[in-house]
Amino acid sequence: MSFFGKSAEKAIRPVKRLQGRVRFPGDKSISHRYAMLAAIAEGKSEVHFYSDAADCQSTLGCLERLGVAIWRRGSTVTIEGAGQEGLKAPSMDLDAGNSGSTMRMLAGILAAQPFRSRLTGDASLSRRPMKRIAEPLACMGARIQMREGGLPPLEIEGAKLSPIRYQMPVASAQVKTAVLLAGLFAEGATEVTEPAPTRDHTEIALEQMGASIGRHGKTIRVEGRARLQGQKFYVPGDISSAAFFVAAGLMVLGSELTLEKVGLNPTRTALLDLVAGMGGRVKVMDAEMLNGELIGDVRVESSALRGGEIPREKVPALIDELPVLAVLGTQTDEGLTFHGAEELRVKESDRIAAVAENLRRMGAEVAEFPDGLRLAGRQKLRGAEIQTYADHRVAMAFAIAGLVAEGVTTLRDPDSVRISFPGFFGALERVAR
Repeated sequence: MSFFGKSAEKAIRPVKRLQGRVRFPGDKSISHRYAMLAAIAEGKSEVHFYSDAADCQSTLGCLERLGVAIWRRGSTVTIEGAGQEGLKAPSMDLDAGNSGSTMRMLAGILAAQPFRSRLTGDASLSRRPMKRIAEPLACMGARIQMREGGLPPLEIEGAKLSPIRYQMPVASAQVKTAVLLAGLFAEGATEVTEPAPTRDHTEIALEQMGASIGRHGKTIRVEGRARLQGQKFYVPGDISSAAFFVAAGLMVLGSELTLEKVGLNPTRTALLDLVAGMGGRVKVMDAEMLNGELIGDVRVESSALRGGEIPREKVPALIDELPVLAVLGTQTDEGLTFHGAEELRVKESDRIAAVAENLRRMGAEVAEFPDGLRLAGRQKLRGAEIQTYADHRVAMAFAIAGLVAEGVTTLRDPDSVRISFPGFFGALERVAR
């Protein structure tokens, strides 16, 4: 069946069931990190199944402007490492597009360079806060200028960096990574202490490439002046993209989906743990380790979910999945509530407001808080016109909502899915029955 409309919008119709196997693009978070680390390593790195998301292409574009040689062949990216001293002063702005990951993490590398650089982005990225990375990098010796309110663009005057011990005020894997990457260039050990655990792809990749990493409780330590060695990497399927199909498979009656070769890093599987605890039938199969990352298949079957409240301490690990979890919450027995997600207010859109508004358009009962939402359970959704606000996760979450709604759901500006999952609608169509 087809539920596609014209390019400016997409019409989503309810389906009888979802059945089949789904492959996902390479994990965005891991792709960013492999590319950046390969750029400052010695020797060539091959990154297989590199994400085709627009965000990850922005990272490659920035690295090329820094003089890094990069070859693309299908989903394989080969990067000639420049080493710690080999990056070149860019002759133009480094355009991060819509990618906060590119801007925040690359800033950690640029902070140590003997030249000035300017990181820019699109209108959405230009509204996202960057003070959280500028402060620790300034403590290490870099000079960073921003617009009022700590907003991009970032003008970075690199310097010889000093190691620091940094206590993060808010859990953020991007901030942690920026500081650790800067720490690679400092003389001595840099330590970062997290208020709550975040994804640890940076630490894993650094160890794979030869850096000395220490972990003690919530503190991560990196020894400076590490000589990273180029590697052959295989990027797992993006579990954040798979999350939309997990929710769809659970919601649509009679569904059976197998999500192939997705990353199962324990810092990224909070969604699977949460829905399993609510009664969801999700099963991990054929798990194996690859480049220090756990990968495997996930089997999802339609399930009656209890719902409930997401513990506040679990929210940081679910931040990307909360929009689709809100949709899923309307179909649970008890509904769903979460707090502690004020970070959603400063993503590509104000995701709390966008999700609340669009669910109300679909007839749902929603309570909105400064830091979260409460969704009543057992709600019947109806088709509506959805404003995606050019936010990929809002667009995909409401495409999933449209599968169980009565009537047609129309997504405005659906092309935002290219930011993370260009093949999203095609994959959804292939398993729809």
